[in-house]
Parts: sequence; C-alpha cells; structure tokens
Amino acid sequence: MDKKDKKEFVEEVADRIRSLDYIKIDEIPDIELYMDQVIKFMDDHFASLKRYEGDKMLTKAMINNYTKNKLLPSPEKKKYGKNHMILLIFIYYFKNVLSIKDINSILTPLTENFFSENDNDFSLGDIYDEIFETCKSATTDISRSVLKAFNRSKESFEDEEDEKKRKYLNNFAFIASLCFDVHVKKTIVENMIDRGLLDFKDDVTKGSRKDKR
Repeated sequence: MDKKDKKEFVEEVADRIRSLDYIKIDEIPDIELYMDQVIKFMDDHFASLKRYEGDKMLTKAMINNYTKNKLLPSPEKKKYGKNHMILLIFIYYFKNVLSIKDINSILTPLTENFFSENDNDFSLGDIYDEIFETCKSATTDISRSVLKAFNRSKESFEDEEDEKKRKYLNNFAFIASLCFDVHVKKTIVENMIDRGLLDFKDDVTKGSRKDKR
C-alpha cells in the first residue's frame, strides 16, 4: 500500500468511526409506538450503519424473540414506550458481540430497577444519555487504536518479496489484530458477568446520590 492509499484508508477509518453516531435521547418518541413503527424508527435511524442496502436493523421476529427471552418487557396493549426503545438500542449494540444469555444478565437489573417510573435518581433515559455520551467521547481513542494496529500490520512480513502475497498478509494481520482486540474485550465482559459483578442489590436504589456522598 503506497502513501496515497494509506492516507485514503486512514481518512476512511476516521470518517467511518465519526459516522457511528447514536440515537440521541430527544430523538426517541415520547409517544407509544406499534411494532411496525418501532421497526421503521430503528431502520431509519440506523440507516448509516447498514452494510448492505437491503439489511433490516430490526424485525418482528427479533422483537418477539427479545421479549420471549426476557431481554425486553412485554408491550402495553401492543404498544412500545420510550423505555422499550432505549432497551432495543442497547440490545442492537450488544447482540453483535454477546450471547442472548449474557445480554439478559446485563439488562435484567436495568429493567427490574429502572424500567418503571420510581424514585430512582436516574431514569432509564438518564442512564442511556450518560452512557452514550461516554461512548461517543471515546471515539478518538478508538480511532488511534485502530490506526496503530493498521500501522503495525503494515510493518509485518517484510521478508515476503511477492508484493501481492505481502499485501494479503499485511491485511490479514490487521484483521486478526482487530478480531483479537474484540475477543479480549468480549472475554473481559463475560468474566464480569460470570463473577457476578453485575448483580444488583435492592438497597442500592433506595439511597439517593446525596446519601452516598
């Protein structure tokens, strides 16, 4: 890969990461939606993340499966509220990495303690907003990490004289590095779940932030 191609790739990576925007809390309807409306909303707002034009971000079968596996509370009179939408967005991101069982372990404390209106300091909307602001602020670090892996891969297999073979091996090394990074982080999440670090005690929600200071 010459300097021009490398520069174009670097710019493409940076642009791709910047485009991974999330659905802002004030974009989620305050009104209840029927399933078809939920699917359209998700499809419209995640359009930039589609790999292929015909991809569906969410289907009726998916939603029913999430409800069946208790990742998502049942709708009220076939209508889904704002908190349902928030959970579906979390599920969308988690399902690409974690199993249904692990997602259930992560979301169950959230739905049990924050899904319904109560006297918690944080609503589900507050939690959603803070988490995704934190994630969005990490995009610069992610970009640097990806480009660092890219540069390392381009320095590998220098003894391979065949240019086509070396280019393939460089790209293979880059992909393997990215996959290993995902594997390590996935393993950390699974370890947290297995150690019960996401277990939620009922008395946690009883105290206010002022009590904890």
